[in-house]
Amino acid sequence: MTFFLSFKQISINLFSIYSSLNILIIISSTNIYIYIFLKTKNTQMGYSYLLFGFAILCLLPQSTFCITRHYTFNIVKHNVTRLCTTKSIVSVNGRFPGPRIIAREGDRVIVKVINQVSNNISIHWHGIRQLANGWADGPAYVTQCPIQFNKSYTYNFTIIGQRGTLFWHAHISWLRATVYGPIIILPRRNESYPFKKPYKQIPIMFGEWWNVDTEAVINQALQTGGGPNVSDAYTINGLPGPLYNCSSKDTFKLKVKPGKTYMLRLINAALNDEMFFSIANHTLTIVDADAIYTKPFNTNVVFITPGQTTNVLLKTKPHYPNATFLMAAQPYFSGLGTFDNSTVAGILEYESPLHNSPTNKSKIKLFKPTLPNITSTSFVANFTKNFRSLANTPFPANVPLNVDKRFLFTIGLGSNPCPKNMTCQGPNGTKFAASVNNISFILPTTALLQSHYFGQSNGIYTTDFPVTPLNPFNYTGSPQPNNTFVTNATKVVVLPFNSSVEVVLQDTSILGAENHPLHLHGHNFFVVGEGFGNFDPNNDPSNFNLKDPIQRNTVGVPAGGWIAFRFFADNPGVWFMHCHFEVHTSWGLRMAWIVLDGSLPSQKLPPPPSDLPKC
Repeated sequence: MTFFLSFKQISINLFSIYSSLNILIIISSTNIYIYIFLKTKNTQMGYSYLLFGFAILCLLPQSTFCITRHYTFNIVKHNVTRLCTTKSIVSVNGRFPGPRIIAREGDRVIVKVINQVSNNISIHWHGIRQLANGWADGPAYVTQCPIQFNKSYTYNFTIIGQRGTLFWHAHISWLRATVYGPIIILPRRNESYPFKKPYKQIPIMFGEWWNVDTEAVINQALQTGGGPNVSDAYTINGLPGPLYNCSSKDTFKLKVKPGKTYMLRLINAALNDEMFFSIANHTLTIVDADAIYTKPFNTNVVFITPGQTTNVLLKTKPHYPNATFLMAAQPYFSGLGTFDNSTVAGILEYESPLHNSPTNKSKIKLFKPTLPNITSTSFVANFTKNFRSLANTPFPANVPLNVDKRFLFTIGLGSNPCPKNMTCQGPNGTKFAASVNNISFILPTTALLQSHYFGQSNGIYTTDFPVTPLNPFNYTGSPQPNNTFVTNATKVVVLPFNSSVEVVLQDTSILGAENHPLHLHGHNFFVVGEGFGNFDPNNDPSNFNLKDPIQRNTVGVPAGGWIAFRFFADNPGVWFMHCHFEVHTSWGLRMAWIVLDGSLPSQKLPPPPSDLPKC
C-alpha cells in the first residue's frame, strides 16, 4: 500500500522558514518505509529540497506483518524399531516423523538444513508457492544440487496467500520414506476460518514402513528393471497400529472430549499408495484441500493420494459413548503387480467423565470402520467430484477463462531395452520405465534452475518437449502399441510469464491403466474437468467447470481416464511436475516447466543465494 500526504505552508521551527511538506508512505509485507520531502525557500540559495527516508520495522503488530520463524533441521541417522525390527533411518533431528513447521499466512520461514549423513539430501516444501523464489523449492537437480555430507543450506521463503495444511519431505531418491513432516499454516492473526474455529487441531500423517533400507529397495529395482519390493506396513504418524504383528504398543491414539469439533490435518506422505481413511461411526466434514478452502461436504470415507493434504472437521459425540473407535486406512490399488494389501489403524478414545471412569476396560466396545473395496475406482471418481472452491469474495476462484497454451500429455508406464549380458525383470525381459508423452525424463547432473538462470542450457536440457503425443493411439483401449519403449531425454516446456495454460493429462493402458497422482511445483491449478476413456477435445471442454473448480497442487489422474487443469504461469523459474508415486518418478514419469521472467522486477527470478549447494 502507498500513501502520499502533502501539506502547504507548514511552519518548521527547525529551519525557521516556510516549507511545503510531502510524505510518501509505502507499506510492504514486512516493513513500513517513510520518505519526507521538504521544499524550503532560502533567500541566498532559492528553493532547496531535503529528503529524509527511513524504514520502520515491525511498526504494526508483529503477527500482522513480519514474523520470521527460524528452524534448524539436522539430517541424522538413528535407530527406529517397528514390527519388532530395528533399523537405522535417515531423519530430521532424530525424529520420525519429523518436526512440525508452524506458521501463519504471510510469515517468513527460514530453515537451516545441516547434512550429517553420507546420503545427499534436499528438502521440498510441498505446496508452498515459492513466488519468484525457486531456489528454495528443493527438488534435487531441478532447483538445486543436493546438500552433501557435512554441508548446509538455508531455505528462506514467505507463505503468500495460503492457509491450511501442507508438508515437507526429502526430494531425492526414496529418502522421503522417513524424512517428512507437516507444515501447518494458520490464518493471519485476527482473521478467521470460513467455518467455526475447531477446539483442537491434529496432524494425521499416512506413511509407509519398510523393514529394510528403502535406498536398497529402489537401487535393486532400477538395476534389475523389475518392480520394487512393497512396504511391510502403513503408518499413522509413524506408527503401524494394532492390526500388524508386534505393533499394539506402536499405535496412534487420539483422545477427544464429547461435544467438541476437532480439525484433523490429513497428509498422505506414503511413497507409492493412495489411501482410503475412515473413523468408525463418525462423519467427517472436508473443509480444505492442499491449503485451499473448499465448499464443505460430509463423508464417511476420505480418499487421499500421495502428495495431497485434506483438512476435515470431526464432531465428537455429545456424550461419553462408553466405546472406542478404530481410525483406519488401507490402499486404493488400480494398477497391475503387487502392493501392500494391509491396513493401518489408530484409536479414537473419548475422555471418560470423572464420576464415570470405567473400571473394566474390557467391557468398552470397539467399533471398526467400513472401507471401500481396494479397487473401487467408482468410489474414487464420485468422491473427487465433490471438491469445489469457495469461489466467493474473500476466496475467489480466478480460473483462466481464455487459454494461451494447450497441452495434451499422455502418462503411464513403458519400458527400456535390457542391456546386453543382463537378465532384466521388467515386462518381457525389459526394464520398467515411465513417461510423459513417451519422454522418460533424465535428471541432469547439475541443477536445471542454475543452468536456466545463467543461460547455460547447452548439454543440460533442450526445450523441445512435445506438446501433444508424437504418435497418437487409442490411449485407454485396445489394441495397444507393440512398441512400449520410451525415449530417454531431458526436455522441458518453456512458458511466457503469466500465460494461461491448459493441461490435459491422459492415462494410458500400455502396461495397465493406473491412477496417477500428479504434482506440480510452484503453482496451484484449477481442476476443470475429468472423465474416463480418451479425452475428446471437441466435446469434453463444453462440460468444464469454470465457475468453482477445486484448486490443488496434486491431482489423481483417473485409471483409464483423463484430467484437465488450468493455471496462470505467474511464477518465474524452473518447476518440476511428476507422479507422486515415488517408483514412477524413479522410472521417469516427470518433466519440468520453465516460466520466463516478466517485465517487472517482482516478476523476475533473483540471483541464487550464496550458500546454494554445488554439485
